[in-house]
Amino acid sequence: MNRWLFLWILCCVLSSCHAQMEAMQSPLSPAPLVGAEQEELYLHRLDGKRVAVVANATSINRGVHLVDALLSQNVNVVKVFAPEHGFRGDVPAGEKVISSIDEKTGIAIVSLYGKHYQPTVEELEEVDVVLFDIQDVGVRFYTYLSTLYFVMQACARDHVDLIVLDRPNPNASAVDGPLLDMTLKSMVGVLPIPILHGCTLGELALMTVGEEWGVSKDFASRLTVIPVKHWNHNMPFSLPIPPSPNLRSDCAIHLYPSLCWFEGTNVSVGRGTDMAFETFGFPELKNPDFYFTPQTISGRVNHPPLEGMVCGGRALQSDCSGIARLNMNYLMEAYDILGDSMFTSPQFFDKLVGTSQLRKQLQTGRSEEQIRQSWKADLDRYKAIRKKYLLYP
Repeated sequence: MNRWLFLWILCCVLSSCHAQMEAMQSPLSPAPLVGAEQEELYLHRLDGKRVAVVANATSINRGVHLVDALLSQNVNVVKVFAPEHGFRGDVPAGEKVISSIDEKTGIAIVSLYGKHYQPTVEELEEVDVVLFDIQDVGVRFYTYLSTLYFVMQACARDHVDLIVLDRPNPNASAVDGPLLDMTLKSMVGVLPIPILHGCTLGELALMTVGEEWGVSKDFASRLTVIPVKHWNHNMPFSLPIPPSPNLRSDCAIHLYPSLCWFEGTNVSVGRGTDMAFETFGFPELKNPDFYFTPQTISGRVNHPPLEGMVCGGRALQSDCSGIARLNMNYLMEAYDILGDSMFTSPQFFDKLVGTSQLRKQLQTGRSEEQIRQSWKADLDRYKAIRKKYLLYP
């Protein structure tokens, strides 16, 4: 081989190796920085103010709970509002949260999932600013969104400033499902959005005001959203802390949109086992992948559906791809076996789905394609609205 050709090839190889080594040694992309971690953007707004915090166990700022972090900065935290599952995240789903005094700080914990969902005039009369910091999972029927909505209404009513410390949505890459029929409005659905809405709570707060969905545009001057840094809707995000007692894994969080509507039926979603929202099953399931028996688990679930009954279950781990989607197969398989007897609470099923049409479509034998086609026009309109409020395109 020509000597100069050999040297040229050698230089190219060494140059390529050097480039590969540099790529391997280059720092990784920065981790997402949630709103709570960007104190420089909001602490100055709290100086001399009486502050209420809407928080739970997920409200962590660099390993420290937000309330503790604020107190260490001499912020005057006068009370904490607690959503479903409570301030410590240990109250089972659907059970009332009791107002109390936090043993560690002596601060009053006011329940927003008990006698009422919205802060009263009396509860806000000594508050200048409300700080909202709760990890959501991007699904319409997850009640932390409803809590934010009712807090926004209360702040607008009483002329109180609201700062939303935004966090990533682990299901942000998808927009799917029927829009909420507002005649079915409830704590598991307060906005005319699809099941998978593809927004963070900060984006939904801006959308709620911009579209005047129960909150006037006048409130825009009192609303501040502290965005997440180094994150976008297509980036996977693993939650460091379970957002509620039965969403204990990334798999459960990704399957939750496709399983939660079973809560209005006699089909188990694994509550009362270590596979909550990672499976579905019932005694009559044909050719099950395995068997499970739901039981009460202290702090997570009391008397789950089908408690003590041996259920055939479906293994869904292969569907935990990390790509958010609404999977209709589970519901349609269960209905094919159980029929209308599946709907033990049809009204609640309709509220979770957001429409009474899906139950009727199953009853009349509509295909998945036909069902999805019935959502399309509404979804297209919603996507056009959503685009106006995206902070992380």
